[in-house]
Formats: sequence, structure tokens, C-alpha cells
Amino acid sequence: MSGKPFDGLTVVALEQAVAAPYCTSRLADAGARVIKIERPEGDFARGYDTAVHGESAYFVWINRGKESIALDLRQDDARARLHALVATADVFIQNLAPGAAARLTFGSDELRRNHPRLVTCDISGYGESGPLHELKAYDLLVQAESGLVAVSGAPGPWGRIGVSICDITAGMNALLGIQQALIQRSRTGRGSAVKVSLFDSAADLMSVPMLQARYGSGAPERVGLKHPSITPYGAFTSRDGREFVLSIQNEREWVNFCDRVLLQPALATDPSFVSNTERTRNRVELEALIQGVFSNLSDAQVVERLAAAHTAYGAINSVHDLIAHPQLRTRQMPVNGRVVELPATPFITEWDDESYRPIPAVDEHGDAIRDGLEALTRSAG
Repeated sequence: MSGKPFDGLTVVALEQAVAAPYCTSRLADAGARVIKIERPEGDFARGYDTAVHGESAYFVWINRGKESIALDLRQDDARARLHALVATADVFIQNLAPGAAARLTFGSDELRRNHPRLVTCDISGYGESGPLHELKAYDLLVQAESGLVAVSGAPGPWGRIGVSICDITAGMNALLGIQQALIQRSRTGRGSAVKVSLFDSAADLMSVPMLQARYGSGAPERVGLKHPSITPYGAFTSRDGREFVLSIQNEREWVNFCDRVLLQPALATDPSFVSNTERTRNRVELEALIQGVFSNLSDAQVVERLAAAHTAYGAINSVHDLIAHPQLRTRQMPVNGRVVELPATPFITEWDDESYRPIPAVDEHGDAIRDGLEALTRSAG
């Protein structure tokens, strides 16, 4: 092996919360040196909880393998240090409040004028133009504003998606954009700007409901674990009380399901259920029929029949079920002198480490980074 793809790459991250740290944690995993700029009191995500041996679960998840330097950017000398760091960087990423980076003299356009090879990435709530572009934006607010809440969950009180989906998606999009910009730089020798917003990221996730609302019969309603367009697709309960979600995607799967799971092969050609359109139109009747069969089967019998029919299914698991899941790949990570296990990266590469590198304490690498900058200044002089 010749190393990792981003060995030798330096990323300066003026970051907080989730979206930008998610992106830079993946760059760090791939070998980049990520220098995290924190306020003297630290990234406020450090205080979200104390679940992991006194550390925030959020911070542990997306700040592994980084270096931390604390800078009070209200001070001239701190801004000068950060400018000196940016001069050594390949990538600069920030997700401060709207306009804050520019007010601190770290606007991306100006940085690239001064450093033509620099790739800059700005992550915002609503982009850099439009009537809402100056609004602060956090994950749940964007879930609501983008319509994600309106198509999620079951009828009744509104509910949020259970993870920070807008932050995570924005961080993924930032990672994609930065990687493309680095490839472009390898061809042209010049850096470029990447701009990502949580709202744009959420709107992209909403493409199918938008298309259905604008050009079809209307936006999907909240249907819980059912699918608004496909039937059967949802949860059914065994005699033992275990809930299984199953999905029929095409007519071949429907025929097999009728034959081997329901043991009613003639149902496949019943006019009320002969196509997905008819099955969805007659959803209530069909789901009652399927539930009637499942109510007489044990967990083991349900699994045996679904497997025999090659029907796609999944059990409704708790978080503790996930922790014990036989398919879960994990990677160890040291936290405050103890070992914790996190999900492994969702793709496998030849350069994967056996374990994750630790998270930094606030300003843990500050002295070494400052000394390095002073050495660079002396050598330049």
C-alpha cells in the first residue's frame, strides 16, 4: 500500500456542530491533516451530552483524528495565526453563522484570491442569496422548512426524523464537492469554491415528493411505515408480537409472496390485487388479509416463509438490537483512556485503519501548531 488518498493534504476547518465536522472527519479518515479551529471554550457540540465516558456522542462521532487549536478570532493575533494556517492549507471549510467568516476576514473569495490553489467550502443554512439567506439554521428547523417533516412519520402530531439528516446530508455534499474540486485542481492547478446549504441538501432529498406534488396527483401523505406508492410495503406483526417490514417491488415478487408466504397463489391474479396500482388502491383490504396470515405465524415461521419467497424484509429493531446485530461492523476508538466502539465507515477501502484515531481536547495541538507557524516564519525570513 502506498498510503491513504489524502496523505499530505492539509484542511483548515473553522467548524462547529455537525455538518462541517462530519465532512472533515471523513477527510481525516482518508489521511488528511485536519486542523480544527475552536473557540477558547471549544466547539459547542462538545456540550451536547456526556454520554461517551464524559464526552459528547456527537463530538466523538465526527471529530476523530483531528488536531485542535483554540483561537479567539476577535483578536488580531489570532486572526493572523489563522491566516498563516490558511496559507499552508489545501482546503478551507467553514460553517459559522451567516456572514461571520467574512466579518472575521475569512471570506472564501478573498482567501482564494490570496491563495489561488486553495479549495474553499462554505456550509450555510439557506445559501448565500435569497430572502432567508441570513437566517440561522439548525437541523430540525430545516427539516420543518423543507417539507421533510410533512412527509415523514405517521398521521397525528408532527415528528422529527430521528437523526440529524439535514446536517449529515450537507456534510456528505460538502465532501463530494471538495473531492471534485481537488480533482479539478489536479487538472487546472487552481482551487475553486464549494458552497453547500442545509436547505438545498434537504430539498434534494425531497425531489420525489416535489415531482409528485407538482406534476402528479399530489404530495404523499404521512403513512407511517407504509409506502405512499407501493403495496404491500409496510409492517406486519407475527403471532409472537414481533413486527416485520416487508417490501414487494415487482409482479414477480408479488406472485412468489402469494404462493409461498400467504399460501394463496390465486390471490396474485385477483383483479383487486393484480398490479401495484390496484394493490395500492385496495391497500386497506390487502393489508388486513396479510395481517390475518401473519397473526397465525410465529416469528420463525414468518422468517422461513419470507426467505423461501425471496421477499425483502427487515425486523423493526431497537437501538440495542442494532448494537447486537450480527451485520453491524464496528471500529474501536480510544476515549478518555477507555475503548468505545463506533459503526465502521460505511464503505470499505484498502486503506482503512483497524481503529479510529482519538478526538482532540480543546487546544490539544495548539502549542505544536503555533511552533510550526513560527518555524515557517523564520525559514521564510
